[in-house]
Amino acid sequence: MKLDNATVLVTGANRGIGLAFARAALARGARKVYAGSRDPANVTLAGVEPIRLDVTRPDEIAAAARHCGDVTLLINNAGIATLGAFIAEGSVEAARDQFETNFFGPLRMALAFAPVLAGHGGGAILNVLSLASWITAPRLATYAATKSAAWSLTNSLRHELRAQGTQVLGLHMGFVDTDMARGNDQPKSSPDEVVRRSLDALEAGAEEVLADEITRQVKQGLSAEPGVYLQTT
Repeated sequence: MKLDNATVLVTGANRGIGLAFARAALARGARKVYAGSRDPANVTLAGVEPIRLDVTRPDEIAAAARHCGDVTLLINNAGIATLGAFIAEGSVEAARDQFETNFFGPLRMALAFAPVLAGHGGGAILNVLSLASWITAPRLATYAATKSAAWSLTNSLRHELRAQGTQVLGLHMGFVDTDMARGNDQPKSSPDEVVRRSLDALEAGAEEVLADEITRQVKQGLSAEPGVYLQTT
């Protein structure tokens, strides 16, 4: 799918990777970019149309689908991360909260916008995932579970929406230099580089993009003996 003359909706577009996606879409010639945020006042990028969109609220998703009926590319970027293990106090609540945003959010968005995309020839959905879709560690346990589920969702949507001509692209990457990764001393990619590689892959018709070297290593390690997912990071 080409970005030139596309109409794009980015969730969580007020900062981080979402902001980088919105900025890059404009630079690549998108006709219109809707910037979804829980508080539209937080969207300050010139040239986009801010919309109120909390992906945990079905009413706001329905309103967005009605208002943004010209969307040809949906970027499911909105996400939250809470550090912590499963065998820890509060883990059930932490997992539930993250699943609402990181899994049920993209699912609800896909349900609402699949008919919109079909009406414009198919379009595309880009789901922001993670290398945590494949590996985990105690401090990432609940977050990684949501990203594993979102990866499975992405794979299913790809098959279910193929008949209507919708391209579904899964983006996997390691730590990115955003507010979400603040305080983590691991090497980080820049949001702009992650987005550039993602949109290059989208425009090339790809269904998966591994945006950095650590993610490519992890993907290769899934079939190693022992598998990389059996190790703790």
